[in-house]
Amino acid sequence: MDKRDEQAVTAVKLYFERGLSQAEVATAMGLSRPTVAKLLQRGKEAGFVTIAIHDPRETSSELARRLEERFGLAEARVVHMDVPGGTDLLDELGRAGADLVVELVHDGMSVGISWGRTMSAVASHLRHTARSDVTVVQLKGGSSYSELATNDFEIMRAFCDALNATAMYLPLPAIFQDVRTLSVVKRDPHIARILQAGRRTDAVVFTVGSVGRQSLILNLGHLNDQEVEELVERSAGDACSRFYTREGACAVPAIDKRTAGISLEDLASRPIRILVAGGQHKAVALGTALRMGLASHLVTDQRLATALLEEASEGAGRDPGAGPGADGGV
Repeated sequence: MDKRDEQAVTAVKLYFERGLSQAEVATAMGLSRPTVAKLLQRGKEAGFVTIAIHDPRETSSELARRLEERFGLAEARVVHMDVPGGTDLLDELGRAGADLVVELVHDGMSVGISWGRTMSAVASHLRHTARSDVTVVQLKGGSSYSELATNDFEIMRAFCDALNATAMYLPLPAIFQDVRTLSVVKRDPHIARILQAGRRTDAVVFTVGSVGRQSLILNLGHLNDQEVEELVERSAGDACSRFYTREGACAVPAIDKRTAGISLEDLASRPIRILVAGGQHKAVALGTALRMGLASHLVTDQRLATALLEEASEGAGRDPGAGPGADGGV
C-alpha cells in the first residue's frame, strides 16, 4: 500500500465506522473536503469498504405475497427501482437472483442452468460459498453460428467457481439444422449422459425470453428467415430455447424437435425452479411461463409484478386457455 491507500483506509474508517461527516474527516486528517471525497471513492474502488443494502421489500412485500398466491410459487422476490434510470434493472435482478441461488443450493445438489443476458447478470453477482459435492449442468446448447456470443461457458464457470462445483458442459448448438443430425448426436454416450443429468437436476436456474427479431436466440445462425418469422408470429416466449404459445403449447414443433437441451416438461418437473426475469417487454413471456408452472421460485421487478397481477385479475373470470400447463404442468 502506498501513502494514498493508507489515507483512504483512514478516511473510510472515520466516515463509515465512526460516522463523521466529510468535513469532520477533513479536519481530523488535516485535508481539504474535496480530497477526502476522493479518498473515500478510492477506498470504495480498492475494496477497502463495501456497502450492502438489504431491501426487506424484496422478500416480504405485498407484491411478492400476491405473486406467490396467484401463481402457486414457493417464493417470489421483487426488486424495486426507486430512482428511474438510476440503478440498472438487469444488475438488480442478477443480484437478487444470485442471493436466492446461494440460499437454495446446498451440498450434494445438482443444478441446471441456461444462458442469456439475465443469466450473465446472475452469474456476475454470485459470491463464493463453502458448498461441496455440487454439480452444475448446462441445460441447453450454447454454440453460435454467428458473431454473437451466448457466454454459456463464462456463465457455467462463474456458477462452478461460486459453488465449488463440477461442470457438465453441453458442447452443442441450441438448435440443430437437421433433426437427424441431432438424433445421431444424442446417441453419443457423453452427450446422452449430460442430457440425462439435466433432466434429473435438483434445481434449475433460468430465464424466459420475449420473442422478437432482435432476440439473441433468433440471431445465432441456427434458423432461416422463414423460421424466424414463424417463431415471431406464433411464440409468446421461450425458456431454455423451447418456444411456447400464449396457450402454453409448443410454438413450432419442427423447430422444437431440433432443439438440444431440456424439454419444457422436464423443466417443469424439477423440484426447485428459479426463474429470473424482468422488464415490461417480458410480460407475456413471463406470465405464460408462470401459468405453465415452469417456476417454483421467482425473481422479478416491481413494475412487471404489478402488470402480471393486474392481468391475472382481469382474466380471473375468463377461461385462461393455458393448455396442458393450466394445472401446473406443461
